[in-house]
Amino acid sequence: MRYAIPDLAEGEWRETELEIERSRFLTWTACLADTATFEALLDAARRAHPNASHHCSAFIAGPPGEQNAIGFSDDGEPGGTAGRPMFQVLEGADLGRVGCVVIRYFGGIKLGTGGLARAYAQAVSDALASLPRREVVERTPLDVRVDFAGEAIARTWCSEHDIPVEAVDYQADGVTLTLGWPLDSDQDLDPLNARLKGRMTLLTPS
Repeated sequence: MRYAIPDLAEGEWRETELEIERSRFLTWTACLADTATFEALLDAARRAHPNASHHCSAFIAGPPGEQNAIGFSDDGEPGGTAGRPMFQVLEGADLGRVGCVVIRYFGGIKLGTGGLARAYAQAVSDALASLPRREVVERTPLDVRVDFAGEAIARTWCSEHDIPVEAVDYQADGVTLTLGWPLDSDQDLDPLNARLKGRMTLLTPS
């Protein structure tokens, strides 16, 4: 599976700002490795802005369509006016491993439930519009056995086909290469075996 994620380092976030009726909405957006990464982002936002009226949030700590490692919170705003609209924007963006905290400073003018939902959704939408992204490819390990002369040939073929060599095990009679095979591609190693003139063995997990 291939999908986009925020192109941000662990522990880094991107801040954007929106003002509506004198209320300030600061959006922190980050790339998530897991739900603990999101909790760290939320904690950092609360510590950086302890006097804010609300710290509303939404996250998807997995690929697009993730059903378990997800969440959202209104943090005291009327039910359904903040976290869910934020989550719906994230869900519709076809992004994975993404989390947002919208920090609101109340400006004295009530927005109403519809106005709040639109404001929080807009805050996240604006943040995603300028968010740097990169593609990730979910992979599974495949072990192949080649002779010493075949290692360079196998590495060249893998490089040509964007298949990373994730580990190497040298033994007395040859080399085992662990390939990071993309989950969205058929495990067709015949072209590699043909280039190696049949001197390759696919090892099955024990």
